[in-house]
Amino acid sequence: MANYYNVDDILMEEEPILSIFQVKASGVGLLDPGSESNCVETGAKVDVPFWLAHELHLRQAVSLVVPPCFSQRTRKEVQADAACVDLRSRCPFFYELGCKIFPLVNDKSIGQFLLYTFTSRYKEMLSKAHSGPVSTSPRYVPRLTHEETQLFRAAQSSIAAFRKWRVGGSRMEKASILGRKRKPAAGHVK
Repeated sequence: MANYYNVDDILMEEEPILSIFQVKASGVGLLDPGSESNCVETGAKVDVPFWLAHELHLRQAVSLVVPPCFSQRTRKEVQADAACVDLRSRCPFFYELGCKIFPLVNDKSIGQFLLYTFTSRYKEMLSKAHSGPVSTSPRYVPRLTHEETQLFRAAQSSIAAFRKWRVGGSRMEKASILGRKRKPAAGHVK
């Protein structure tokens, strides 16, 4: 169930998921554009929003197909060069959807794939956020997922705050206690 007040969570749960109906469903024919009746037949493959697919899966009415953004093709591209893959065009909420769909599908390698993808892309993302000029941002950011974009912006903000502090902020001063010499310990001979 979506976090009621979180717009990002609501948008993520609107991602279409291919579902295979395990039972006949009456009165929901509009879910299946190919249906001539007001029913969805057993075995019908229908794209439904994640929130509905999740509820139907819990009721054992559908089985879920792994979304294309987690396909073998995408995995090979990420393994070749993770930083160059445009994950946003495949699924804007890639990581969150992956975490939510992982327990619902038979492919248990999704968890490792998410971890590998994030760790592979994270280094490049921080490097570009901290060292790259702001002009590279318009070309790089559109390939990032929603979660990565938030991290990228936070990294840019933190480095900007650090630079501002370093240039014009308060200077560190040596504590007065550090300037005093210590007395030798009792019984200690030089």
